[in-house]
Amino acid sequence: MQKLISAKDFKTIMSQIVLNQIDKYYGKNHVLKNLDLTIEEGEFMTLLGPSGCGKTTTLRIIAGLEKPQNGTIFIGGKQVVDADEAFFASPDKRGLNLVFQSYALWPHMTVFENVAFSMTIAKIDSAHIKSKVTNALKRMRILDYAKRYPCELSGGQQQRVAIARAIVNEPPLLLLDEPLSNLDAKLRVEMRSELKRLHQELGTTIVYVTHDQVEALTMSTRVAVFFEGVLEQVADPIELYVNPASLRVADFIGNPRINIIEGSASITNDGNLEVVSDIGHMVFPSASVMEHNCPHKKEFKVCVGIRPEKIQVEPNYMEGGIEGVIYTSQPAGSETITTIHVGNSELLSKHLGLRYFNGDQHVWFSFEEEDIIVFCAETGKLIKKARTDL
Repeated sequence: MQKLISAKDFKTIMSQIVLNQIDKYYGKNHVLKNLDLTIEEGEFMTLLGPSGCGKTTTLRIIAGLEKPQNGTIFIGGKQVVDADEAFFASPDKRGLNLVFQSYALWPHMTVFENVAFSMTIAKIDSAHIKSKVTNALKRMRILDYAKRYPCELSGGQQQRVAIARAIVNEPPLLLLDEPLSNLDAKLRVEMRSELKRLHQELGTTIVYVTHDQVEALTMSTRVAVFFEGVLEQVADPIELYVNPASLRVADFIGNPRINIIEGSASITNDGNLEVVSDIGHMVFPSASVMEHNCPHKKEFKVCVGIRPEKIQVEPNYMEGGIEGVIYTSQPAGSETITTIHVGNSELLSKHLGLRYFNGDQHVWFSFEEEDIIVFCAETGKLIKKARTDL
């Protein structure tokens, strides 16, 4: 007997983008390796990673601009790729719009005409076009520029036009390939705010490609991290930052970088994790330990991680603190980055506001053990999580 699907489950199925066992080669170069990824309706999913990791290729495969050698893809419950059957739905059959790094605006058309272009060639009623274009320009705060030409706009304004053109018909799926990379730092901050607000207002599913971790952490509902064609971790921004799944993710996420201290560890008879390193002897309860990632050894090497902002530094003796020596102190107005030597290890501390320390000054520092994460040195996998409550 066929199982009935509830209305709620049907909506969930119909809203998904599902990539199964996707492989992509360029010649002998295996750029995407057995990729499985599901993107839910209304998500802002960011594909993050260093150059050449496969994130843009993933976006282009979703869009239909590239064909994988293996795997299947479903968009909105409809199959758009079946590599085994050599079936690849064309981009115009996938219900999506794209925005690239280059704005690709028609130079001989006004802002209004550029945004209206797709609806104009579809011969949609002019009153409807005017209403839709006006609304899109208002959303991107460029209605005042409707009669201008692209050459009369700044880079940031042109990018807003490109995004307005992509959202004018309110597509269910919007793909963005590093759209802010050509903008200066100030404009990038402004546009991150605009895109996040746009997502909240439209509820459109957004797939966003970037190598900028700040963009990923500030805008996304979930982030997919790639390295060398392999999907390393998919998580919400807080979980990704606090509990990176591997040393590679930990090292990639965060500025300044996470502190990594070498140490040794063992699992006690009651399942607790006992760790010894230059920042002390710690015992972590079994509830925070991922035993399936621990090596089957009595003792093993680990890497202890803690974020710089979790380290508190004081110039005077601190009960329960650890003594260290200042290597450098870098006040930068809004924050102070301090480098501390302790034993054979070097730590970074980040303090909001101004702090002043001298080189070779003895200080005391402390941290909460709940903020510590631990990786297996042999595999690089996370074996002890930190708390994520704020």
